[in-house]
Amino acid sequence: MTAVSEFKPGLEGVPATLSSISYVDGQKGILEYRGISIEQLANYSTFLETSYLLIWGKLPTQEELAEFEHEIRYHRRIKYRIRDMMKCFPETGHPMDALQTSAAALGLFYSRRALDNPEYIREAVVRLLAKIPTMVAAFQLMRKGNDPVQPRDDLDYSANFLYMLNEREPDPLAARVFDVCLTLHAEHTINASTFSAMVTASTLTDPYAVIASAVGTLAGPLHGGANEEVLTMLEEIGSVENVAPYVDHLIAKKSKIMGFGHRVYKVKDPRATILQELGEQLFEKFGHDQYYEIALELERVVADRLGGKGIYPNVDFYSGLVYRKLDIPADLFTPIFAIARVSGWLAHWKEQLTKNRIYRPTQIYTGSHKEIYVPIQERNCAINLEGVTL
Repeated sequence: MTAVSEFKPGLEGVPATLSSISYVDGQKGILEYRGISIEQLANYSTFLETSYLLIWGKLPTQEELAEFEHEIRYHRRIKYRIRDMMKCFPETGHPMDALQTSAAALGLFYSRRALDNPEYIREAVVRLLAKIPTMVAAFQLMRKGNDPVQPRDDLDYSANFLYMLNEREPDPLAARVFDVCLTLHAEHTINASTFSAMVTASTLTDPYAVIASAVGTLAGPLHGGANEEVLTMLEEIGSVENVAPYVDHLIAKKSKIMGFGHRVYKVKDPRATILQELGEQLFEKFGHDQYYEIALELERVVADRLGGKGIYPNVDFYSGLVYRKLDIPADLFTPIFAIARVSGWLAHWKEQLTKNRIYRPTQIYTGSHKEIYVPIQERNCAINLEGVTL
């Protein structure tokens, strides 16, 4: 009975590791990467500098960052065999499935599993950060029947991705907003995909398999993709006047309101606040989004009805509106989440290697004992409700 009482479905609240990578205080709305607040990083840093911070444990010097950015630029291109493989993917396939397959394929070309070699570690970090965005953009163009756009070495990380995706150089504000979005999604302690990465890493397989594993976990509807569902919800609501009846209907049915609530945060997700500000910057420059007013009213009504239960907007609530204004297709929202989270996954992979022990949780057995094997000819046939022998 003691063992059963200690069981935590989904391992909720059960510590899985000791980590110095990120910190969350859900009661106060605090998110820190290596002790630096997400607000400071969003305002002053870049995604690649933040990635360096997460993976290597410190902010880089000017020379270190310049070298890191140069390496990323050099490795953006993907081998033609991977590109040709991607051309064989079905046009109707989901981009997350394409990304998982492509990420795993990198291991065929670069895996040596030299996990005690710092040079191999750095090369793997650089290749994954550099090539994952290229793969996402390439599949988007190839599924429309077009050849992928080659990376441009004169563009920074985020501007280059938007260029490869939309086949035009982005506005500087759009590129900066997208870069901040990547920073906001880069890391968030031990979530499902990060734990998946850690479990895979603990077997000492190659980092490409680690990232492919994490991508597959992120693809599940309970983890990635909620921002896409937020847009669907806003379109379904249709007008500001419909917000309150819509929310009341969902509450009465005890249904989830997409983009609200979090396993950790009991106040508004600090990333949601930043994303809302980014959205307003885009709307001011590129035109208003008709669904933004609905989103504002939805946040107000939900806070009125459910704020006392700690249900407020999470990171997914405003990100979809931001991505749509950047001309990003809705089914690429989760792959973009993956582009950002690669840095967090790699940080945990690297940290796992320093104190590795293969994950081997136990279970609480709930089955029977001392059952007798019955030969197949002696087993009773199953009968369905109509009395027909199956």
